Amino acid sequence: MADRRTRTDRRTDRRHAFGARVLTVLAAGFGAGSPAGAVAPECRTTPVPATALTAVDARGELAFASGARGVLDGLRWPEAPDRAQAARIWLLAHAGTPLTLVARGETDRWGRVHLDATGADGTADLAGGLVEAGLAAVDAGERDSLCRPGLLAVEAGARGAGRGLWREADQDARDGAALRTRLGRFVVASGRVLWVGERARRTYLDFARRGEDGLTVTVSKRTWRQLQERGLSAVSLRERLVRVRGVVEVWRGPTLDVASADMIEILDAAQGR
Repeated sequence: MADRRTRTDRRTDRRHAFGARVLTVLAAGFGAGSPAGAVAPECRTTPVPATALTAVDARGELAFASGARGVLDGLRWPEAPDRAQAARIWLLAHAGTPLTLVARGETDRWGRVHLDATGADGTADLAGGLVEAGLAAVDAGERDSLCRPGLLAVEAGARGAGRGLWREADQDARDGAALRTRLGRFVVASGRVLWVGERARRTYLDFARRGEDGLTVTVSKRTWRQLQERGLSAVSLRERLVRVRGVVEVWRGPTLDVASADMIEILDAAQGR
């Protein structure tokens, strides 16, 4: 007998299959990079009553039928208006769908709850879906930990396929002039670490030689200790190909202050000299 399902039915099936794939990847990566059983304070979860999405504003704040409001955890809402609108449209396609909410940690400095929102039937994942579609980048923000490190693997898939944000390459960490134009904006940059300077309070990763205009990444003492626990050191980081992300500041040159060890990704396996 011919398949008489409607186009909506087929779209629903594809969406459920997509959600299951994303959730599988996230489950495989959940908790990676953290000691067994350890949960950072900002990652401690609090269940919130199931509800449905009703609205999304231009800054990515979500409103739910229960009256709850918050932002999705583990990602950076796009800054460009056209990209923000594309992300809104994607989320609003899930309006009215029963969702299970889980709040993470305390509210941020803007009084917003960071949360995960997944379909009550276990097939949809709002943060994972945005990242998989290339509509948002993974970001721990000002937190010490990325609570869902599996999102990085989802983002890698979107990058490999050139979807959304990833139609453009990472910022070149050696191109200081281009990075300066992004002052105050979130960037994802990659390059080779040419020099590592350990100091009492901070460690500095330089992607350009002395006298050249390139990126410097500053790493807090606590985050540097986390990187060391993962087997990295000043010696082993030199000459490594690395991806970093954060908001551009300008001191003597373009600078990123990285708060989470998960926001420094090693892209090659070669040991530094």
